Amino acid sequence: MGFKGLKPILYGGREVWPLVEGGKGVSASNHMSSGAWAAAGGIGTVSAVNADSYDAEGKIVPQVYNALTRKARHEELIAYAIEGAVEQVRRAYEISGGNGAININVLWEMGGAQPILEGVLEQTRGMVTGVTCGAGMPYKLSEIAARYDVNYLPIVSSARAFRALWKRAYHKVPHLLGAVVYEDPWLAGGHNGLSNAEDPLKPEDPYPRVKALRDTMRTEGVADSVPIVMAGGVWFLRDWENWIDNPELGSIAFQYGTRPLLTHESPIPQQWKDALRELEPGDVLLHRFSPTGFYSSAVRNPFLRNLEARSDRQIPYSKVEAGVHTVRLDVGVKGKNFWVAPKDLDRARAWSAQGHTDGLRTPDDTIVFVSPQERDVIRKDQADCMGCLSHCGFSSWKDHDDYTTGRLADPRSFCIQKTLQDIAHDGPIDENLMFAGHAAYKFKQDPFYSNGFTPTVKELVDRILTGD
Repeated sequence: MGFKGLKPILYGGREVWPLVEGGKGVSASNHMSSGAWAAAGGIGTVSAVNADSYDAEGKIVPQVYNALTRKARHEELIAYAIEGAVEQVRRAYEISGGNGAININVLWEMGGAQPILEGVLEQTRGMVTGVTCGAGMPYKLSEIAARYDVNYLPIVSSARAFRALWKRAYHKVPHLLGAVVYEDPWLAGGHNGLSNAEDPLKPEDPYPRVKALRDTMRTEGVADSVPIVMAGGVWFLRDWENWIDNPELGSIAFQYGTRPLLTHESPIPQQWKDALRELEPGDVLLHRFSPTGFYSSAVRNPFLRNLEARSDRQIPYSKVEAGVHTVRLDVGVKGKNFWVAPKDLDRARAWSAQGHTDGLRTPDDTIVFVSPQERDVIRKDQADCMGCLSHCGFSSWKDHDDYTTGRLADPRSFCIQKTLQDIAHDGPIDENLMFAGHAAYKFKQDPFYSNGFTPTVKELVDRILTGD
């Protein structure tokens, strides 16, 4: 038997395919990809995470931060973000030609999330159908959606997370709950909601987790017609045939984040597209180096391997002689009084001999050893922080109150704004964070992409609808 096919769903007052383009910031999904996805009858998603804006000649405006303080640079970042996202939405809406729907995507843990979201929605009334939002617990999402009369689509990784959001806030705005996105924390690209109670090395079957989410939604009185959007690991729809028209699960839609990266309209640089074709199973790593503190998934390229190696060059210490810390550290700390275990002193001396001569303290009472060049980059990136997150582990920035987390800046992490801007605008792919979902290896296996074929978004959507 062939693939039984999808039926359109009603979203934002019109029929659309239950196919959602995953929003990918910074600038990895923009007006070209999302407008084309909507034009093909699906739900296109503009990333409102520091989106590109353009000058009078149509060239991308570099996001340069000239202010002297972090707080003032943060205000610059908010202005860039609003201007860029508004321009992206307007262009996407025009490309869509009145077909499908345009959503915007924000991370609740991005710096200035609320003023950015409000600023964008204020200037794009009638163009945005809904807002997807994850990376944190966006309690205020329903309240903001109600103010601008748009749908809201929270991104969760468990029934428990949805229940908390519903009980605290969403029950007050039930009519605008457009869908609930279930993002598989083991398979989705980018940041995810893996909790401390879950093992990153032991993936769980999504079906019982999505069924539990639907059961919770039913308990709270949410109709089965409100879709659950399955996100993470979705490639061939025929693999999910038992989810479609399944009374246990109710209405189901599917989100594609990784596959739209390799299309003509995808804005990512050609070298990034080429690299996707060469990935093998296991080349995408679920890791916790992000300054957000969340787990995230990205290609295990030299950038990520360097972060792994840096964390491996790490030893615990104490300020006084205590327990196993019986010897004084004599490398990397320039006469400061740190006590370590004898075996760790030997390791530190070996790392120093290899050129990792500088010890940097972490918030967890450990020291990591880096080269002088690496130290200088870390220090500069921390000093140049422009406040792109609500809480940043790398720089200790916080976007409210006293503007500091009160914790030591963590040299085991990195400036995520810098690297995502760089890779999206043709920076070296080996020296930057390359987000991807864990199914990205299928680009190499799927005959659709053979002989270097790159589809248009319309060709991709049509292909997906066949089950392939």
